[in-house]
Amino acid sequence: MRVPKKPLSFCFTLFPPLQCRHCHRPFSSLVWVSSPILFNPIHTIGPKLLFTSYPMDKNSATVDGHGTFGQLHKGYRGHSPRPFAWSSPEGGQNIDIGKQIFCNRSLNMRNIVAVGFDMDYTLAQYKPETFESLAYEGTVQKLVNNLGYPHELLEWSFDWTYMVRGLVLDKKRGNILKMDRHKYVKVAYHGFRELSKEEKVETYGSTLIRDSFDEPDYALIDTLFSLAEAYLFAQLVDFKDNNPGKIPYDTGYAHMYKDVRAAVDLCHRDGTLKRMVAMNPKRYINEDANIVPMLKMLRDSGRSTFLVTNSLWDYTNIVMNFLCNPNTSDGGACNFDWLRYFDVVITGSAKPGFFHDENHANLFEVEPESGMLLNTDNGTPMPQVGDTSPRFSLENLDKSCRVFQGGSVGHLHKLLSIESSSQVLYVGDHIYGDILRSKKVLGWRTMLVVPELAREVELLWELRDIQKVPNVSIAHPYATPALGLVLRNEPLLFALLISHFNDKIRASVYILFYSGLFECSSPQQLSMLRNDRDLIEDMIHHLKWSLKFENAEPEHKQKLSSSVAELEIKRDEVRLTHQKAQRECHFKFHKVWGQLMKTGYQNSRFAHQVERFACLYTSQVSNLSLYSPDKYYRPSEDYMPHEFRILPL
Repeated sequence: MRVPKKPLSFCFTLFPPLQCRHCHRPFSSLVWVSSPILFNPIHTIGPKLLFTSYPMDKNSATVDGHGTFGQLHKGYRGHSPRPFAWSSPEGGQNIDIGKQIFCNRSLNMRNIVAVGFDMDYTLAQYKPETFESLAYEGTVQKLVNNLGYPHELLEWSFDWTYMVRGLVLDKKRGNILKMDRHKYVKVAYHGFRELSKEEKVETYGSTLIRDSFDEPDYALIDTLFSLAEAYLFAQLVDFKDNNPGKIPYDTGYAHMYKDVRAAVDLCHRDGTLKRMVAMNPKRYINEDANIVPMLKMLRDSGRSTFLVTNSLWDYTNIVMNFLCNPNTSDGGACNFDWLRYFDVVITGSAKPGFFHDENHANLFEVEPESGMLLNTDNGTPMPQVGDTSPRFSLENLDKSCRVFQGGSVGHLHKLLSIESSSQVLYVGDHIYGDILRSKKVLGWRTMLVVPELAREVELLWELRDIQKVPNVSIAHPYATPALGLVLRNEPLLFALLISHFNDKIRASVYILFYSGLFECSSPQQLSMLRNDRDLIEDMIHHLKWSLKFENAEPEHKQKLSSSVAELEIKRDEVRLTHQKAQRECHFKFHKVWGQLMKTGYQNSRFAHQVERFACLYTSQVSNLSLYSPDKYYRPSEDYMPHEFRILPL
């Protein structure tokens, strides 16, 4: 999806009346020569004027009648440190861009009768600097103490900022990859060593059959829980390469990854992580004062709410108590007041298998105080052996939340009286476990929580406002930055000027063309640099074609050859500048992997999955509280590449 563009016109006094030195034809007739590289027509108005009109992004600087750059209107950007819930008197105001909800597919909340939530990394946002470090330390200890890895591992440290979601681990080769939406590898590391372009092509781009980059040979880092294990895998790869004999030779990279996964599972099974979180939730979980207002607003609007989590009841109760009543953060006694914000809670759901309707897992009811599991008949209470009546009375159950363990989506639909799967909105953080299955298998409406998005859109906004003034000294009286912009959009004009006219004009044209190209780091400037590379290459091809097939005088051919040589030098300069600027821009988002949603100029594989399977996406679940519960979410219009130069965008 792209931001619509507005047409912008330029009119400049450029040169005195010009004629070709060889054919003596007026300049205006030359411009209208049909050419495959002519993108926008140049209109001559009188002997000294050139006029062109083409779409220009609204974020770019505007040019007034005197050729000066006007002030860019930035639009609103909220800065309130504490946003108000939509239902409050102060609500309904402009929303900070980092807290906005973005829409891929139209979703009318009036059609939604039930809103469901995952817990871990959705309602409960864990602090990576403490929780992920805890998971990392526990995994290392299991590798050393349970799986026999060298004790040197205990001295390792964890950089929780290094890995990002959307990466792919090549288990066999020990590589970590970032791909675009077409599954082309754009960034690759072997351990912590970056692979060169030649290594990437040789490994992933020179086969007759393209790799699918899926299990069992690859592992997808599509949840924040996986960041610590990905970092540890990279450390083990470097350790094995640099310390022959410390890890048995027959233990390959894939085997090491399998051991890491086994160690992670051990940490979860023995309760190491959850015990530490339960003792001090405040240390590991971010507080969010808008969760309770959000849940209240949804319920007051007449919608059912439910919680489906893979965590078991004891841990779920502790975490939800902290989120809905932070006063319990000292690990003291918990109550069940938070249950009033839900109609149904399902723990131990074993997602993504839970979303398969053919799943025949038994559904047990949980007795909140004791944690005892009680048999049910598809959710209906059953008398226990030796009892003549169900443990819970139906009268009381109708008025309160019911807690279950296990079961399947069919049970949930029955408990909530769901008639159509499109009536359910489910909010989760796991692109595979929460979003893909619930969307693809069931047809539920989905919202993905992407905590990293808040920083990404804030930085995009800052880069959006960068309008660098060209630092090239322009001596020619006709040389202006705006004219350079025109020339970069008119390749035929550029080619004509450098090949047909005198050195003085040619020098000015070169300055114009390359003015403002250096020190470029914003996405808009990168896009201009990319276009410049294409234009220069087109000009070189055009001139070489003329040299090869046109019957021109030797003197003219010599000039064309000189122009080709000059353009090839400039092409290499722009290519290097473009590559450097592109890396600088991406490193502003992340020091290793760049922008989360981009890989080069393409959407990343992660962004592609978000676009395919998430109807909505946002940085945190409580952002729902900032919008009307009856809001109609509408996506921006899609544009195909061929539409940009045809439609008045």
